[in-house]
Amino acid sequence: MDRERSSLITALIGFASILLLAAAPAAAQVKPGDKIGPNNAYKVKDLVSPGVFWRVKNGMQMLITPTERIDWPPPYKEATEKYSPQVRLSADHRSLVGYVAGQPFPLLDPNDPQVANKIMWNYFFRPISTDDYDLRYFDCESVYGGLNKPYRVLWYYTVGHYAGYNEVGRTEVDPMPVDPDFLVSGRYSMTGLYPQLSPEDGAGAGFVRYRYAKPTKGDDAYTYLPGAHRLRRLNETLLSTAQDSGPESYSPDDFECFAGKNENYDWKYLGEKQMLAVMDDPADPPLTCATDGGASHCPANWQMRHLYILQGIARKARLPGDLYSKHVLYIDSEADFGMYQDQYDRKGELFINYTSWCKYNDRVTPQARVAIYPFKRLFQTGSSSTDVQSGLSTVCYHPGYGTPEKECWYINMGAVDRSFFNPMAIVKASNR
Repeated sequence: MDRERSSLITALIGFASILLLAAAPAAAQVKPGDKIGPNNAYKVKDLVSPGVFWRVKNGMQMLITPTERIDWPPPYKEATEKYSPQVRLSADHRSLVGYVAGQPFPLLDPNDPQVANKIMWNYFFRPISTDDYDLRYFDCESVYGGLNKPYRVLWYYTVGHYAGYNEVGRTEVDPMPVDPDFLVSGRYSMTGLYPQLSPEDGAGAGFVRYRYAKPTKGDDAYTYLPGAHRLRRLNETLLSTAQDSGPESYSPDDFECFAGKNENYDWKYLGEKQMLAVMDDPADPPLTCATDGGASHCPANWQMRHLYILQGIARKARLPGDLYSKHVLYIDSEADFGMYQDQYDRKGELFINYTSWCKYNDRVTPQARVAIYPFKRLFQTGSSSTDVQSGLSTVCYHPGYGTPEKECWYINMGAVDRSFFNPMAIVKASNR
């Protein structure tokens, strides 16, 4: 019976992907080969979010390419087939019961009242990196972008490592599928960003964060400020605002499109739609856009994708000081990755747009000699967070230009272990 159920899940996943790809050309108002920019931005108004449309009107260029299928890494697919039949939401719909590894909810019904929560759990336990990751030497810079504005960097940031480690849902690196430490710590995952390499006045700064399985337990986060020789614990409500340990217009909750704790938000399913996104752009590193003042990466290859559209509103009991009235996420249905997010201010006006640029390959860079995989996997190679009310953008390159590290993304290779996320490790790295 288990084998029959696994075969059914596999068949349904594959059949759904074929249907989505077949539907893409019929839904499109653009076709492969089209070039989109400010002069014909109207063609994509209904195919992107309001924030991305603002980018196009203000100079970002798109190259439309054919849609391609994004396959899951085989170990992730196998874990989904094995464990997903036992997964369910808790009685209050806030947490998972029975989750071990793989995608928690491979079969989604848009009429299910809890479909939004299920999509967000799929997003958290997404296939892009299930065990660990280490992005080395990536760059971010802040600019005031806009149509044909000069490229002038206001602020530049480089960090040695952006890394993560999952204690649950592991599919490629021992211990699998659950790190025994989870039974003690209760942590789903850990992330770290350190040491800062530039600007020099903050060199050595860093940040680590712990995410817990218990829905009512907030994230633990620590930041180190070398100028003050101080390791500071952060209140969870501060994680949705910009920190000194990273790009100035990014907050920890903005990493990789959205990194907030699911249970801190009320999620609403707004629908699903064929829309444009950067799923496989070959540029390495991603290009600095010459027509919007460097506020994005362009031109880049945009393809029609099937995206889930979700609205998240912070629960006042959990995040009373959230800056935004609502978050609208656009999540790729095959990759379970956030392609863009629009954030609205407390007056309900569009405020921030975050956009992802991705590559689908067996390596990030042609120069890679170690971080090469036996199958294609997804990499986020660039991102941009733009205040559409002021034009200030923080644009990140992963990998960056001129980096001494040619591998860049180490995913599910055991490149980091739990010790990397000890807050004192930031202090030690800063003092080297």
